[in-house]
Amino acid sequence: MRMLKFLLQKELRQIIRDPAIIRILFIMPMVQLLILPLAADYEIKNINLGVVDHDHTEYSRKLVNKVVASGYFRLKDYSPTFNQGLKAIELDKTDLILEIPAQFERSLVKENQASLFIAVDAINGVKAGLGGAYLQSIIQDYNQDVRMQWIQYPRYNPQPTIQVTYSDWYNPNMNYRVFMVPGILVMLVTMIGSSFASNNIVREKEMGTIEQINVSPIKKYQFILGKLIPFWMLALTVLTMGLVIARVVYGIVPLGSYFTIYVFAGIYLVAILGLGLLLSTYAQTQQQSMLVSFFVTMIFNLLSGLYTPIESMPGWAQMITRFNPVSYFIEVMRMVMLKGSGLSDIKFQMLAMLGVAVFFNGWAILNYRKRSG
Repeated sequence: MRMLKFLLQKELRQIIRDPAIIRILFIMPMVQLLILPLAADYEIKNINLGVVDHDHTEYSRKLVNKVVASGYFRLKDYSPTFNQGLKAIELDKTDLILEIPAQFERSLVKENQASLFIAVDAINGVKAGLGGAYLQSIIQDYNQDVRMQWIQYPRYNPQPTIQVTYSDWYNPNMNYRVFMVPGILVMLVTMIGSSFASNNIVREKEMGTIEQINVSPIKKYQFILGKLIPFWMLALTVLTMGLVIARVVYGIVPLGSYFTIYVFAGIYLVAILGLGLLLSTYAQTQQQSMLVSFFVTMIFNLLSGLYTPIESMPGWAQMITRFNPVSYFIEVMRMVMLKGSGLSDIKFQMLAMLGVAVFFNGWAILNYRKRSG
């Protein structure tokens, strides 16, 4: 244990002496946590709308006004023909076109039905899909308003209707920052832990000090622990600062206990740092370790469920997420912060993360022993 103590002192002094590491560890993640949640929003707004109105009646004007008044659309083009409206899409001036045919009001009043045409620019698939869905919903609501105006009691017997009321559990105001901030914080902690750990042993190789360590009485597991523990402490510090920002800036107060978050985070960081150290035992240069670490963490983040629900992924991708430690931590963070879950509720995730930690760190120890003779 004495040798481990000396190794920890060496690692901490080496980190403190490098001001660039301190800036990257503490300043960059906090700036990202302040900026990313403001941009990460699942709700699409400010969709540029083009209108081609061949009817020019009161009904068509009310429809256009209702669409614009919804707050999701901005009227950017009002063309007399569809070809001119399509040119606005080609010039990236609008995202979709609403074409109102001639005789729209007449068909709606006399024939009790009318057709509309919607053309959507699908280059941005997410924006196109949601924009088209929003527009269809507004048109249906407009249709319902028109029919309600036509009903004159008792000439028409009012039909029975079913009124649906709903409430959103755990996030009643549907605030996306409450949903995104915990996931973004996990992503930042993961990137810091894996990238710095993956460079640790490689730095010793490039500096030539690895040979001195190999001939010293330091045991292999002590060497791995000496590389892991300092960044484990620093990553927990970054997590603490992120939780403070979440509370002070975004007003996110976990319904569960901070103790539960830190218990799982401690196990999770052992797993992620073990992965970084494993990559470091294979790499020969810091450039190699950084590129491989970036590639692995990028896959972990994209398949974590932060941006896309895991249930919406194809079957092979869902299978990969079962071995993705980031997905477990994001799930636990949301469970604790939004649902108030405790240790008993996350026992499956904790067991899975313990298995990942033992696997990566055990592999790192065995691989380092093999390469150092």
